[in-house]
Amino acid sequence: MPKVPDGYVSVRSYIRRKPGPRKAKGLSVWAVAGLCAVVWLWGQVFGFGDSTAEQQPAPKPAVSAPTAGQ
Repeated sequence: MPKVPDGYVSVRSYIRRKPGPRKAKGLSVWAVAGLCAVVWLWGQVFGFGDSTAEQQPAPKPAVSAPTAGQ
Protein backbone atom coordinates (compact mmCIF):
# COMPACT_ATOMS: atom_id res chain seq x y z
CA MET A 1 0.00 0.00 0.00
CA PRO A 2 1.46 3.41 -0.98
CA LYS A 3 2.15 6.02 1.68
CA VAL A 4 -0.79 8.44 2.00
CA PRO A 5 0.23 12.13 2.30
CA ASP A 6 -1.08 14.35 5.10
CA GLY A 7 -4.57 15.68 4.46
CA TYR A 8 -5.54 12.63 2.37
CA VAL A 9 -7.08 9.29 3.20
CA SER A 10 -6.96 5.96 1.36
CA VAL A 11 -10.46 4.92 0.30
CA ARG A 12 -10.73 1.46 -1.26
CA SER A 13 -8.21 1.61 -4.10
CA TYR A 14 -7.67 5.35 -4.49
CA ILE A 15 -6.45 8.30 -2.42
CA ARG A 16 -8.96 10.94 -1.50
CA ARG A 17 -8.64 14.35 0.21
CA LYS A 18 -9.94 14.39 3.77
CA PRO A 19 -13.11 16.42 4.19
CA GLY A 20 -12.44 19.62 6.09
CA PRO A 21 -14.78 21.58 8.30
CA ARG A 22 -17.93 22.64 6.51
CA LYS A 23 -17.93 26.23 5.39
CA ALA A 24 -21.01 28.37 5.77
CA LYS A 25 -22.67 28.88 2.42
CA GLY A 26 -23.56 32.37 1.37
CA LEU A 27 -26.94 33.40 0.05
CA SER A 28 -27.66 32.35 -3.48
CA VAL A 29 -28.52 34.86 -6.18
CA TRP A 30 -32.18 33.83 -6.05
CA ALA A 31 -32.30 34.31 -2.28
CA VAL A 32 -30.88 37.83 -2.58
CA ALA A 33 -33.34 38.63 -5.39
CA GLY A 34 -36.19 37.30 -3.25
CA LEU A 35 -35.16 39.45 -0.28
CA CYS A 36 -34.99 42.53 -2.50
CA ALA A 37 -38.46 41.75 -3.86
CA VAL A 38 -39.87 41.37 -0.34
CA VAL A 39 -38.41 44.72 0.74
CA TRP A 40 -39.76 46.42 -2.39
CA LEU A 41 -43.24 44.91 -1.93
CA TRP A 42 -43.22 45.89 1.75
CA GLY A 43 -42.50 49.47 0.67
CA GLN A 44 -45.31 49.38 -1.88
CA VAL A 45 -47.89 48.03 0.57
CA PHE A 46 -46.91 49.73 3.83
CA GLY A 47 -44.92 52.70 2.54
CA PHE A 48 -41.95 52.49 4.96
CA GLY A 49 -43.76 54.49 7.66
CA ASP A 50 -45.19 57.24 5.43
CA SER A 51 -48.55 57.96 6.96
CA THR A 52 -51.22 60.21 5.45
CA ALA A 53 -52.24 61.33 8.96
CA GLU A 54 -48.81 62.84 9.59
CA GLN A 55 -48.70 64.79 6.32
CA GLN A 56 -49.74 68.41 6.50
CA PRO A 57 -51.96 69.80 3.75
CA ALA A 58 -50.42 72.28 1.33
CA PRO A 59 -51.04 75.90 2.39
CA LYS A 60 -53.61 77.73 0.29
CA PRO A 61 -52.87 81.28 -0.84
CA ALA A 62 -54.90 83.97 0.92
CA VAL A 63 -57.60 85.71 -1.07
CA SER A 64 -56.98 89.43 -1.25
CA ALA A 65 -59.74 91.96 -1.60
CA PRO A 66 -59.71 94.10 -4.74
CA THR A 67 -58.63 97.66 -4.20
CA ALA A 68 -61.33 100.31 -4.62
CA GLY A 69 -59.01 103.03 -5.89
CA GLN A 70 -58.29 101.58 -9.32
